[in-house]
Amino acid sequence: MAKFEVLLASDFTARSDRPLDRAIQLAEQRQGSLAIAHVLEKSIKGDEAEISDRLRAELPDAARHDELVVRKGSAPKVLGAIAAERASDLIVTGVARYNSIGDYFLGTAVDHIIRNADQPVLIVRRRAVAPYGHLLVATDLSDCSRAALLAAAALFPDAAIRMVHAFHVPYEGWLKSDDIKADVRAEAQDELDAFLASIDAPVRSRLDAYVVEGEISSVVIQELSRTNADLLVLGTHGRSGFAHATIGSHAEALLAAVNVDVLMVRERK
Repeated sequence: MAKFEVLLASDFTARSDRPLDRAIQLAEQRQGSLAIAHVLEKSIKGDEAEISDRLRAELPDAARHDELVVRKGSAPKVLGAIAAERASDLIVTGVARYNSIGDYFLGTAVDHIIRNADQPVLIVRRRAVAPYGHLLVATDLSDCSRAALLAAAALFPDAAIRMVHAFHVPYEGWLKSDDIKADVRAEAQDELDAFLASIDAPVRSRLDAYVVEGEISSVVIQELSRTNADLLVLGTHGRSGFAHATIGSHAEALLAAVNVDVLMVRERK
């Protein structure tokens, strides 16, 4: 069985310390290995081996002997190529800029990785003070949401999992009846129950799943606060329809709005 590998995409700036600490923790937790990828701009002069030695000297002792992959080129394309070549189990990265609390900029390279990598991508915002203990999975009951749930359950086997399905009442401004709202909620609950029935028992036994009325971004932010979850799990594609909110179309807004780490799982075709 292949050893679990964490691939860290790092720019070696001060803001990369949080993703590095989390990547080290995850590799140790899974008794796996850590590979650190760094892309140099084409304009940078010097021997790549010498640059690699200089970068390695900046690493903490816990990562000093891990594999360091240094290449020149376009960061989005090169990082994507490295991820595809290695077929790592998890890609870890950070935000491109911290402006203030709750104000993050992902950057082109991170955005490219999320949109193209087959592996789950963990976007780290917070310091790694402890292993993830409470996951919040936002679901629209799609195949992509199922894949995200199963990936998170496998990556973090000891964490508690809460799953929320947001629903809305169509034409609520015109339809005032409480009976209509109750009917829509009941339909949403029935579909959530059917979705849960398709999940294997070991994962299902770890789930606390429920429906909440509201727009998906607002519901997720509300539930993160209510549950004190330390990791949000999202699929990058979803579906829309009656009594459903589409996760995929809201993922970018959610990434900008929440202040916890986010695991993104792209739907494989």
